[in-house]
Amino acid sequence: MPSLLILMPLAGIMILNFAFGRTMKRSAFWFAVVLFLIQIILAIFHHPVFWSNELEMVDRFFNVSFSMDYISFIALLSIGIVSLVSLLVARCSIDNEEDRFNFINLLVIASIGMSGIVMVKDVFSLYVFLEITAAASFILIAFWRKRRALEGAFKYILLSAIATIMMLTAIALLIVLAGDPSFSVIKSALGRSSSSFMVTLAVGIFICGLFIKGGLVPFHGWLPDAYSSAPAPVAILLAGIVTKVVGIYTIMRVMISLFGFSASMGRVFMFIGALSILVGAFAALGQRDFKRMLAYSSISQIGYILLGFGTGTTIGILGAVFHFFNHAIFKSLLFVNSAAVEDSVGTTDMDKMGGLASRMPITGATSVIALLSACGIPPLAGFWSKLIIILALWKSGHVAYTLIAVFASVLTLAYLLSMQRRTFFGKLADGLEDIKEAHTRIRVASIILAAITVLVGVFFPLMFDNFILPVKDILLR
Repeated sequence: MPSLLILMPLAGIMILNFAFGRTMKRSAFWFAVVLFLIQIILAIFHHPVFWSNELEMVDRFFNVSFSMDYISFIALLSIGIVSLVSLLVARCSIDNEEDRFNFINLLVIASIGMSGIVMVKDVFSLYVFLEITAAASFILIAFWRKRRALEGAFKYILLSAIATIMMLTAIALLIVLAGDPSFSVIKSALGRSSSSFMVTLAVGIFICGLFIKGGLVPFHGWLPDAYSSAPAPVAILLAGIVTKVVGIYTIMRVMISLFGFSASMGRVFMFIGALSILVGAFAALGQRDFKRMLAYSSISQIGYILLGFGTGTTIGILGAVFHFFNHAIFKSLLFVNSAAVEDSVGTTDMDKMGGLASRMPITGATSVIALLSACGIPPLAGFWSKLIIILALWKSGHVAYTLIAVFASVLTLAYLLSMQRRTFFGKLADGLEDIKEAHTRIRVASIILAAITVLVGVFFPLMFDNFILPVKDILLR
């Protein structure tokens, strides 16, 4: 019953907030840990007792339909891992018990929204879960109520409101056209009226709304401010999974299950993807703030996912789905390490750092693993997904985009090596002699993510055959 991934955390939040008072609040952390571990286990093993043998189980609760496939499993796995890591970092970076409890509530609500996005099969429920995720994210960004955080949250709210208006307008047009919000009915209706102006308008404004929510160029203005001003565990959650689920995953889902793929949309996706790759990479080169550089890097890496998906080929879409997972892991790792540095040094200004690897060896070593994976260096996980995307571009005849993808990987290596040099390498900066390694929970989070990056890369054939390759069966329907 996939609906349990919505109902269990919802029931848990209600019990934690309305029953037994302080005692339940103290157990909130372990409740969330168990919740995310269950989700990770279910996504990895997708046992038929829970998901059904056909992987097309429809579970109805309050007239909301859920359906699972292999893209859903990969997204649910990513959500569980990143949420768990964010929780571990929050446990040691948020000292006040009441604040920590509030964070856990918001984190679980965000995970409910993201899980709903991944599992629903009607367009209105998709919108509802998108807004649940967005609402929790607004509050999380402004969690400390500081000026920069409030500014970042305001920009996100403003642009997200525009995206919401666009998406609601598109949904209204689609329901008028099809008479029903379900993916299957709308897809059938669109097939009969594919050339009409109403269909073109609905698809166009719906996708533009998702571009805004995903922070893709040219709709990326809110993203660097939101990432860099948010509390460390929130930045991990946003960069690791939120913007990818509400933006890039939803684009892939609606194109596969709702609108159907077309050559013209493929060209739009590849252009926006390539533009995001280049703008994000060049902007990252000029940053001195650790988190802001990683924010622009996220824009660039998300561009790779859209570029691969835009080919419309099976291998390109497989590469996009694989890079979705890999980016969730290595970008979360980089933001965990930025949290470790910020916690120890008290700043994210890289010009005030240097030589931290001598005092923070685990943080420095795992940061090297993350940056090499982000740059596509073998045998780490990021190498394989980038290689698949580049091969898909080359085989489909998009030589210019192939060259952009390769060139941007060199740029990625340049700015991430600059980050590593200014932060971890060289002589220890003055005043940092008493710096110690990050808190144990942050180190555990770093080691978990680094291990996943290495193991997925080393055991790439096993991972690809069991989790990524089955996605092609969905594309053939």
